[in-house]
Amino acid sequence: MTTTLTAGRNSPYSAFDLSPDQLEILDLASKFSRDELLPLQPKMDNEEWWPPQAMPALAGMGFLGVTVPEELGGSGSDFFTSGLITQGLARYNPSVALSYVAHENLCLNNIARNGGDDVKKRFVPGLCDGTKIGALALTEPGAGSDALGSMATTARLDGDHYVLNGRKLYITNGPVADVVLVYAKTDKSKGAKGISAFVVEKGTPGFAVAQKLDKMGFRGSTTAELTFDDCRVPAANMVGPENRGVAVVMSGLDLERAIVAMINVGMAERALDLAIDYAKTRQQFGKAIGEFQLVQGKLAEMYVTVEAMKALCYRTLAQCNDLAEGDGGRGEVHKVTAAAIMFAAEGCTRVISDAVQIFGGAGYMRETEVNRLYRASKLLEIGAGTTEIRKLIIAGELLR
Repeated sequence: MTTTLTAGRNSPYSAFDLSPDQLEILDLASKFSRDELLPLQPKMDNEEWWPPQAMPALAGMGFLGVTVPEELGGSGSDFFTSGLITQGLARYNPSVALSYVAHENLCLNNIARNGGDDVKKRFVPGLCDGTKIGALALTEPGAGSDALGSMATTARLDGDHYVLNGRKLYITNGPVADVVLVYAKTDKSKGAKGISAFVVEKGTPGFAVAQKLDKMGFRGSTTAELTFDDCRVPAANMVGPENRGVAVVMSGLDLERAIVAMINVGMAERALDLAIDYAKTRQQFGKAIGEFQLVQGKLAEMYVTVEAMKALCYRTLAQCNDLAEGDGGRGEVHKVTAAAIMFAAEGCTRVISDAVQIFGGAGYMRETEVNRLYRASKLLEIGAGTTEIRKLIIAGELLR
């Protein structure tokens, strides 16, 4: 069934076979982002500023804790819904969308899926109501694509605490996070199979934000280097069993790829809308540039790319919807999530680059919205596993 949704311009917007309820959610997130978050973009980009009202506002809309049971403060909904919210937010403020994903998916959903009852009761409600901001700390200065094998951060059991030592780099929400899901090696002799996950709270002695990082794009989604120097974390803060952090991180990475792909979709949709509006209004040689066939060709290719992105990404969200606890990191879902984010990220880069070309000199100006999209797009070919790693995953599953 084909349904229409108006978002960003007056012409009908194809939404494939989304149900009326799903369309309503997407429209709600899109309108909220347009009305409340779009005006914040210039300040966020210029100052690397995170708006403190953002998380409480997202909670007030029911956008936090989407997959969390109601008894823990969530909505009790599904993963597909959180993907649609991400898409809607990314249309008008990609920085908030990125921080939303780090909070909602990488931190909150991971704890809710893998934590014991005590951990969930202590940390999940605050993450659901927006009074706490979450982050995930995996990447290190010497451990990027090989995040597990090259991990140097350690956790040593000392009584009823673990003592963490190490550094984490490029951590989204790092400067503002109250709750960080941290991965560390609890048994170095086991390599990647000796990793455990811990919840570390802001203010814990030995835990610090070493530096806030200055980025090219997504500047309002603040990023940091975190340090752990003899940081004593209660053993009760472990998420999942000791040395079983790989299961937590791998299922989380598959879901991350599926959800980050939706940021690409939202950004590409917005770039297409901006390009169409500009092509209609920009006059050269006595007529709108949209009347020239070369511009029309770009718009047609952009449209086809966006529609193809949505088709694959929606299918992937549906496949992730019923991912069992501990599943992921292998099999069909591992392959399709890598495929979705690879295709979506490369498509997003092309669409936004073409939008900048249509804007011409105006698109090269730093303060324009299309320029912010352009500067942000490259990250999506790097974060959540680079394009090269995504290809290795896909090929590995095909040849298994």
